[in-house]
Amino acid sequence: MIKYDKEGTKCTLATFCEEPRAAYNRVRLTSYFETRDPSSLSMTSEFDSDGKTAWYEENGVELYLNDKAVSIDTDTKMITGASGRSIPYDVAVLATGSYPFVPPIPGKQRPGVFVYRTIEDLEAMLEYAKENNVKSAAVIGGGLLGLEAAKAVADMNVESHIIEFAPNLMCRQIDQGGHDALVGTIESLGLKVHCDARTESIVGSDGSTDTESIAPVAALSFSNEGWDDLPVQMVVVSCGIKPRDEVARDAGIVVGERGGVVVDEQLRTSVKDVYAIGEIALYNNFIYGLILPGYDMANVAASAIASDIGIGIDSDEESPKFTGADLSTKLKLLGCDVASFGVNQPKPDDEDVSELVWNDPLQGVYRKLIFNKSGSKLRGGILVGDAGDYTTLHKIATQGAELPENPSVLLAPPSARGGEVSMEEEVSDDPTSQVCSCNDVTRGTINEAVAELGVEGATLPALKKCTNAGTGCGGCEPLVKKILGEELAKLGGSLSNNLCEHFEYSRPELMALIRTDSDVMSVNSFEKVLAKHGHGDGCELCKPAVGSILASIMNDMILDGGRDQLQDTNDRSLANMQRGGTYSVVPRVAAGELSPDQLIALGETAKKYNLYTKVTGAQRVDLFGASKYQLPDIWEDLGEAGFESGHAYGKALRTVKSCVGSTWCRYGVQDSVSFAVRVENRYKGIRSPHKFKSGVSGCVRECAEAQGKDFGMIATENGYNLYFGGNGGANPVHAEIFAADIDEDTVIKYVDRYLMYYILTADKLERTAVWQRKLPSGKTGGGPIEHLKEVIIEDSLCINDELDTRMQHLVDTYHDEWAEVVKDPERRKKFQQFVNTDENQPREDMIEFIDMRGQVRPTDWPADGQPQTNWKPPTDDVFSRSEKTWIKVGKTSDFAANVGAAILYGQTQLAVFNNAKRGEWYVTQNMCPHKQAFVLSQGIVGDSEGVPKVACPLHKKQFSLEDGAQIDGDLNLITFEVKIDKDDVLVNLPAEVEVDAILGTTGLRVQNTSCVDIAGDAIKILPLRKPSAVREQTSLRAKKD
Repeated sequence: MIKYDKEGTKCTLATFCEEPRAAYNRVRLTSYFETRDPSSLSMTSEFDSDGKTAWYEENGVELYLNDKAVSIDTDTKMITGASGRSIPYDVAVLATGSYPFVPPIPGKQRPGVFVYRTIEDLEAMLEYAKENNVKSAAVIGGGLLGLEAAKAVADMNVESHIIEFAPNLMCRQIDQGGHDALVGTIESLGLKVHCDARTESIVGSDGSTDTESIAPVAALSFSNEGWDDLPVQMVVVSCGIKPRDEVARDAGIVVGERGGVVVDEQLRTSVKDVYAIGEIALYNNFIYGLILPGYDMANVAASAIASDIGIGIDSDEESPKFTGADLSTKLKLLGCDVASFGVNQPKPDDEDVSELVWNDPLQGVYRKLIFNKSGSKLRGGILVGDAGDYTTLHKIATQGAELPENPSVLLAPPSARGGEVSMEEEVSDDPTSQVCSCNDVTRGTINEAVAELGVEGATLPALKKCTNAGTGCGGCEPLVKKILGEELAKLGGSLSNNLCEHFEYSRPELMALIRTDSDVMSVNSFEKVLAKHGHGDGCELCKPAVGSILASIMNDMILDGGRDQLQDTNDRSLANMQRGGTYSVVPRVAAGELSPDQLIALGETAKKYNLYTKVTGAQRVDLFGASKYQLPDIWEDLGEAGFESGHAYGKALRTVKSCVGSTWCRYGVQDSVSFAVRVENRYKGIRSPHKFKSGVSGCVRECAEAQGKDFGMIATENGYNLYFGGNGGANPVHAEIFAADIDEDTVIKYVDRYLMYYILTADKLERTAVWQRKLPSGKTGGGPIEHLKEVIIEDSLCINDELDTRMQHLVDTYHDEWAEVVKDPERRKKFQQFVNTDENQPREDMIEFIDMRGQVRPTDWPADGQPQTNWKPPTDDVFSRSEKTWIKVGKTSDFAANVGAAILYGQTQLAVFNNAKRGEWYVTQNMCPHKQAFVLSQGIVGDSEGVPKVACPLHKKQFSLEDGAQIDGDLNLITFEVKIDKDDVLVNLPAEVEVDAILGTTGLRVQNTSCVDIAGDAIKILPLRKPSAVREQTSLRAKKD
């Protein structure tokens, strides 16, 4: 309507809203867990404290929040809300939507039973799960909303069971084959699926199964023969929707037999000047529950209303009509592509059907294409696991686009086709092709928006805002980004691939500048690279990237020469930071081969330091729970047992997995263990753009899963088959065969070149599989793998000498980083907990450790927004009334340049940052307020648009070092004045008792139960006598010589 009333003078718009905030995107409701910020779901702009957004005022729309429309008087043309407010109308549009359908299951009245519809539903579920220590929950309903609800439950760290009455999930969209592929993906994420489930009752904790007991949920019972009760403490019902048509029904407006307001092709109801759209509208005896038909209805209704009241419509134009909607859809559910289009499940009596099916259970891909009997027309299809060509197939089926000469070539998923393979959505040049199915955004709309925004203004957020593309389910965002890049190129611009604001180069470009520099000494440190090719201070993005480049070329000790300031969270400590700020210790176990004495040493070390132990999927033993100050001692013990660093903390080789091969296995044809040991010892410690893994299988049975690794070898009678470009994880990729029946030395030669080519040309944090897909096709059209053969075997780029030389340099300069630390007292000092004292605060002072099957682990972090998260001081300047004293906390030489270090003041941890790049010093609390973890001193120091900052090493929350304000959020750090007097570092601090009351470690310890909030006590403490001069408090614990 705003579009038609451009001057805003011919109609007044008003909307009743039952909820406490304006319209938001329910399609992306599950993503609420990522931010716990309702504004991230807003359909317009950020919500203010009243739940409104600026958009409503800017467009003159009256908004009545918390005021459900309860009646409409069609005679007097008056609408009344629950508040008693009544407003007259000329035209009314019913968009009351639907409510969740809850089947009449005995026990549905119990505490712990929820529906999944609103933000308040999610918050209620979160609160109940926390207060009742919910470990397991059931979601009744396996349709689209049910799967979204199941993900929401899983995001709460609660075991999630999907209960579906039908034989398969999403029975309206996919068939049994699609169900099998989808279930495989879902269950690989730890969720459980129960189909053909006949839920009989929701059982209470008192064992009751009636309709009156209010005992909390304890289980689900089923009428299926032989099924046991399923123990759960929470139930989410997502069994479909029912239109909220009670206002229309009470007003005498015609509704359908099973609900819904009957409408015509222009969305008019049976009463003059009343329209209905969305999930309440019943057109041709059908309710459309998808977002796109809802938008179509809104456009048609707005046009009809504008025509009726005579605004913005050319009388000669034919009014648009709603005649139904294409129910094709493409979604990403729990990380799995699911799409259906056209006639995807023909009726049993439909004889004009010919089906082609692709079923790959190993990759979790299922595809069914449905043609007519003659094969001349694509009628529809189902795509699960790989829907990269959905746009093309949808267009062929719905618009009658021409089929290829051999239609069967459409069946294989893009990830399995020959030639240049792309895992991304295909991009059509046709302006009418649909890009965003949620909001019906075409390629042409995006093209026009980019042209209007221009090179400077056309960013992805701006494009999404003005077109709504990518703001629905989010599945089309990569496609939108790709189109943006293409259109910017046409305008003479480009989509930035710069490292960050400090370098106008991508990682490959910066790598090329550094490695080809004739004066290597001019680019052998971050400061020199920044001065020569960048600007500013650097940040948490470019520092690790440059550090990795320098390590990949020069291979010096990463903690020396100021390089520790470049290292990300884990590399700086040579260990993986875990929850609560403790670390894991992962020794190298080449090929998984361990001696009994080494196993004993691991056990003894774990017992000595009370570490949680676990065997990993990579054939290693992880020791969890070490404090940073303990790491050198732990590694000294492990080194005596013959262990080296496993580099689990680095973007480097993790492990080479192996089976026992011919040494033990009756099927083995090669000694896979010995070869795996050789391979691992060759590539250990080599830094790369991302971690990489390998595997060696002793026969074609593939027990080492070599084809799921970055590079892998499978033994044959004649040697090994070599594979490149696989990986597991969130987006598994099957490696491609590179060479067959080659000997070990040839394998090594090819892998040397492959890895070095990857190191020199990949983008930052880009796995080999993604990098490999982006490579050009071979000269004969054989795809990236052919290109690799040309480069590595044929030397088509004339770089093999460089690749061989650089790899040999890395192999020859290998050093065990932990052995270097253990033997050097100066390096060991980097692991001291506090600069100003040898006293340590044990891990238990910072987070509670709980027993789990005879071992200890840190207690669970509360979900964001719950107590013990997003900590804030009681006032902006909590110590404004306090008397302060300049306290000496150390010598300037105690604090390394451009990094943080922790000091202990009373029982409070503070972080001191020596920003030598600027000649400035800062002091803040050491606790990151996000998760109350004492880790900020371990963060990377840099700047954002000139503002000095530190990035928390846990979740990269960024804070200004000048005033403590969070740059990317609304949290704050408490900061303190600091000055340098000759060589002394002095901090202006209140008395210990005051600082401890607010920031004391034990008071902020993360616990199983709610923390006692002592922050407010600070304002009750009387100001102490102000000393007359600078003094050094004895309680700061003199540092031992």
